Amino acid sequence: MKKHALQIFRAALDAAEPQHAVLRHVRSDGRTLIAGRQRYRLMDTGRVFVVGAGKAGSAMAAAVERLLGRRITDGLVMVPDGVTARVRRIRLQQARHPLPDQRGVEGATAIADIARQATARDLVICVISGGASALLPAPLPGLSLERKQSITRALLNGGATIHELNTVRKHLSAIKGGQLAGLAHPARVLALILSDVIGDDLDVIGSGPTVEDRTTVEDARALLRKYGVEDPGVLRETPELNGARVQNLIVGSNKLAIDAAAAKAKELGYKPLVLSTFIDGETRDVAAMHAAIAKEIIANGRPAKRPVCILSGGETTCTVRGTGLGGRNQEFVLAAAIALEGVPDVTILSGGTDGIDGPTDAAGAIADGATVARSGMDARAYLANNDSYHFFEPLNALLKTGPTGTNVMDVRMLLLDRPRR
Repeated sequence: MKKHALQIFRAALDAAEPQHAVLRHVRSDGRTLIAGRQRYRLMDTGRVFVVGAGKAGSAMAAAVERLLGRRITDGLVMVPDGVTARVRRIRLQQARHPLPDQRGVEGATAIADIARQATARDLVICVISGGASALLPAPLPGLSLERKQSITRALLNGGATIHELNTVRKHLSAIKGGQLAGLAHPARVLALILSDVIGDDLDVIGSGPTVEDRTTVEDARALLRKYGVEDPGVLRETPELNGARVQNLIVGSNKLAIDAAAAKAKELGYKPLVLSTFIDGETRDVAAMHAAIAKEIIANGRPAKRPVCILSGGETTCTVRGTGLGGRNQEFVLAAAIALEGVPDVTILSGGTDGIDGPTDAAGAIADGATVARSGMDARAYLANNDSYHFFEPLNALLKTGPTGTNVMDVRMLLLDRPRR
């Protein structure tokens, strides 16, 4: 079943491929650019600028360049280290993720400068995907990059959700929370967005640089208090976007990836059972819930009979209490493998569609009901130490794809085969 699990995961990745995602929603006949339901007459357009950031930024930039080519005047897109693409009109600049670095600050400053030069006749195309918040650090005056890094680290280690993390980020930034669109005013802005957040909340994806913010400074302060982080004293409200001409268009999401995984599972002979693409919460709790559903199917044949592929999407959080190495997907698989120890005919896989799980070189992990016993290790001790990476590494059970150039959150699956005679 391991082979089937990997095929299903690959189908999810293929569906989230960002260049195809852009080209499914945007097209051009040379005279008109059609994005969703809106049309942009190119003959009436002055300059075209392309800016943005994210793990899928290089592929999304390549798609825009394929559509508009020489019509692009200038462009700069921030991408993580190791991510690249063949582009000629748009510059790609690498920076650190998930903790921002000075290269990100310099890139954000350059992108702000591009936006400021746009006029009413110009079109600014902004490509945004997961990771954009870290890749576009523009600390407010009085806030050092080092202080912003420490705040980000504390929130991540405390188990803050992406909604919570980006609420704080928006009020510490000079470019997020709609401020990039404000800098580009009065130009038209077309934002092409690959969603990496539950519910596809536009003002949360990449901290919403082109979307009016729904949160307040007090919301950010409450979260800092919740996670025991000292208020840096520079938080400010994000501006309203009155009069801004902005189209925000989602071109890809976790739902699309999970739908493709379900279709592949069906093709391989499994009944797909999609739990939800809105799953969040503590990783270990989510793993326990998935394991309980698997046990119900095995024991009572409900809510479906085997062979079954249980699928879920979304993004969980890990509260880091130990000193080990891992990520939410590896921790999910380890927790589920412990819960399903000794259960036959079950395969567990969880992977981040970006190919990166926490501060590791793995996208996730894969296991079965015999993994814990076969390992000869104290799996519960590794879980308690948040050290799922070092549990799976000697077992050759890490899921390594390398950076995929996309990011639509996570894909989790449990394959339940028919019992063997």
